[in-house]
Amino acid sequence: MENRPEETLDPDDWSLVRDVAHEIVDDAVRHVSGVRDRRVWQEMPEAVRGSFRAPLPVEPTSLGDVYREFRETVLRYPMGNIHPRFWGWYMGAGNFTGALGDFLAAIDGSNLGGGNTAAAEIDRQVVAWLKAMTEFPDSASGTLTSGGSMANMVGLTVARNAMAGIDVRQEGVTSLPQPLRFYTSDQVHSCHQKALETLGLGSRALRLVPSDKDFRMDLSALKSAIEQDRAEGWKPACVIATAGTTNTGSIDDMQAIGDLCRREGLWFHVDGCIGALIKIAPENRHLVDGIETADSLALDPHKWLHAPFEAGCAVVRDAKRHFQTFTLHGDYLEEKPRGVASGEYLFDYGFELSRGFKALKIWLSLKEQGVAKFGRLIDQNIAQGAYLTRLIEAEPGLELMAPTAINIVCFRYRGDMTDETRLRALNTEIMLRLQEAGTAVATDTVVRGRHCLRAAINNHRTRREDLELLVGETLRLGRELEGTFPM
Repeated sequence: MENRPEETLDPDDWSLVRDVAHEIVDDAVRHVSGVRDRRVWQEMPEAVRGSFRAPLPVEPTSLGDVYREFRETVLRYPMGNIHPRFWGWYMGAGNFTGALGDFLAAIDGSNLGGGNTAAAEIDRQVVAWLKAMTEFPDSASGTLTSGGSMANMVGLTVARNAMAGIDVRQEGVTSLPQPLRFYTSDQVHSCHQKALETLGLGSRALRLVPSDKDFRMDLSALKSAIEQDRAEGWKPACVIATAGTTNTGSIDDMQAIGDLCRREGLWFHVDGCIGALIKIAPENRHLVDGIETADSLALDPHKWLHAPFEAGCAVVRDAKRHFQTFTLHGDYLEEKPRGVASGEYLFDYGFELSRGFKALKIWLSLKEQGVAKFGRLIDQNIAQGAYLTRLIEAEPGLELMAPTAINIVCFRYRGDMTDETRLRALNTEIMLRLQEAGTAVATDTVVRGRHCLRAAINNHRTRREDLELLVGETLRLGRELEGTFPM
């Protein structure tokens, strides 16, 4: 053992690595610059799928061969969300500079749990920029997260601890003097129920408030729910407003909800993962007035800032409460007055001690493009949502299923059909054929009990001609299938 040569993962010949790296960059530029000319999505052949069931590699393979396998088996079969006609779920389309940022972050290699490093300073600066974009005060705190679910989890954890009436960290939720109640619209994202279950409060702690005809939280119903719960022994703790619901993009009246929370002594949390950054859009920023008054806010830079996955952020108005919710240091994590362990630890504001350098891709993109351009792109997507809505309304064979609040359009092919079961089956088939042909990716949902297709236009590469193609192909497929579709 003592005579065995010491090994490293570094190559014997860096020039070979440089050649492969150049090949990777050239292919990456071709992949992104030519995205419009490819299918949005395609099914993997069984041979490709089978290649991912190969056994554990024991002996080495050259980097060039490994990369070429990736190019043939992975790069050819992506989800497709960087494509201009991908409008599924709510994704963001990434950007090339952000991808370079992820590469450079990996080269830097820093763990952003803390430390006296330039990477940690960039992390703090990006959080400060996100606070400025949403008009939170400089005194607020924030932390970058994996995405919106974790950002909401951070905010709701602070809310739980602030409203518990006891030291939850010491006593635990079983010592709560009263069960806590959190209120939100019936249009809320499912991550909030998951968060409250994980926080030990249970799904019963989340009370769903009916939404109005525009899918916004009904304020009268909210007030009644709070009064009823107090009378029945619950402790109303927090209202979760949504700035851009997943189903329809509706935005709750955050000014009114914030006022109510202040009168009632409740925590005001905003799930702004879809719409918070409308704050930087010159034509539409008024839609999210009041978001800046929240006690906590969740947002997603990998949506309308188009950072490559993954990137979320939680912002908390009361930095002291935020810190007290998460700070915990073992003997191995003592702060020092000098050296690499000096300065603030970033993990004191969230769950993760190991934290990647996800700030860099946001920092590079904002420095390169400027925040004003991202604001204009948000306005552009909202205008495209309105354009698609007009195209649908102009076609007797199509039906708009919900008001278009921002950039999410819910619709379906209707034709001459009236049976809801047949309409669901037909529109599902239209959606699948659009995906399988590589034409476009829309997804589906249920709005007020009725199934429909859903296009979330959160893509800086989308053009109006793409939306015209979606409408044309939906009509073509609907007409082709309608007469032969089973009863």
